[in-house]
Amino acid sequence: MSAVRETLDVLLRFGRLMMQAGDTAFRVRESMEALAHRLGIEGLAVQIALNGMTASARKGGELVTITCEIGPPGINAWRIAALEKLAHQSNGGLTSDALASELDVLEAVPPLRSIATVAIAIGLASGAFSYLNGGDMLGTAMAVAAGGFGQSLRALLLRHRGNQYAVTALTTVATAGLYCIGIATLGATGFGPGHAAGFIFSVLFLVPGFPLVASLLDAVQHQPIASLSRLFYSTMILLAAAIGLSAVAAVAGLAATVAPATPPSIVPLTLALRALASLLAGFGFAALYNSSTRVVLAVGVLSLLGNELRLALHDLGMPLPPATFLGALLVGLLASLVEARLHEPRIAVTVPSIIIMTPGLFAFQTIVMLNQGQVLTALQAGANFCFVVGAMAMGLAAARFMTERRWLVES
Repeated sequence: MSAVRETLDVLLRFGRLMMQAGDTAFRVRESMEALAHRLGIEGLAVQIALNGMTASARKGGELVTITCEIGPPGINAWRIAALEKLAHQSNGGLTSDALASELDVLEAVPPLRSIATVAIAIGLASGAFSYLNGGDMLGTAMAVAAGGFGQSLRALLLRHRGNQYAVTALTTVATAGLYCIGIATLGATGFGPGHAAGFIFSVLFLVPGFPLVASLLDAVQHQPIASLSRLFYSTMILLAAAIGLSAVAAVAGLAATVAPATPPSIVPLTLALRALASLLAGFGFAALYNSSTRVVLAVGVLSLLGNELRLALHDLGMPLPPATFLGALLVGLLASLVEARLHEPRIAVTVPSIIIMTPGLFAFQTIVMLNQGQVLTALQAGANFCFVVGAMAMGLAAARFMTERRWLVES
């Protein structure tokens, strides 16, 4: 094997690990180019999709092109940070053998937390979501139990290399089913408006927020192949979860009624509980993405601040989409400060911080109304869901344009 081919093979392995961990294609390209310079490669061209990567390297008079498969995507914020630090550290020259050894070490590092710890974190996050969206005490408690159970089940199935779409659908059915059984067993009046929030938010951990945001960022940075393939993957995950939820809702005969909106309140206890719920939700999703402890803490604070701004603006009469945009914009702007201090990937800080803004009740109404044949009402709820989700993503993108010159000026 020639020296150029051996070097390019290690570079592709590096890029594959970054993509598998959930990083954006444009960051993978930048990191591979930085490493190529240190490895003595004179020219590097990379084409990236979600499931494969092709790279051509030139050194002297030799030109080598290699294609590799990436494998099933995942999310590992700690590995993204470690790989980006490896790529951009200024230690001068580097050999392919040394890089391969570094990758061996990083690839051997196990998850930072056990399945049980992440399940508890997701359970508390699910309960926090339920509380923030009008869930009653029973609905919130069942959301904690069902969310924790669902995350444990998904983690175990994925550990045995289960198909991600099948695992998502099965986990959704098991989680939502457990929630409905708990409500039917313990509730005095059956499934009511105060239980709708818990039903949908107990499975919110299945929403592919990380790849959806990564898809948007890649689109803005002229990475259409990676962007579209990641968007299709995210859509398929969402469809699998929607099918599971729809099946449970149809079997349980759920009505699309939700708890009435809570009137604006400045009661200190209410504000404190709302802040605590936002904090727990941020902690839970940062833990789910295998973030370091300091990132978990930062995400919790950003989630609290961004969601409190969003809820306050909505309480004052602002429609939910612009209120969500401003909340996500605040998270993105604060993340630029956190990124500079913690030296962590920005996407690992921003995405889990805004998941709490997901309009799950609109999704619930869309699914139930479609099951009942009320297409126009379902479309209205679905449109509201899309507007709010779009506001979340555009808030983060706007923050990038405001704080990073390379997003405004193309090279």
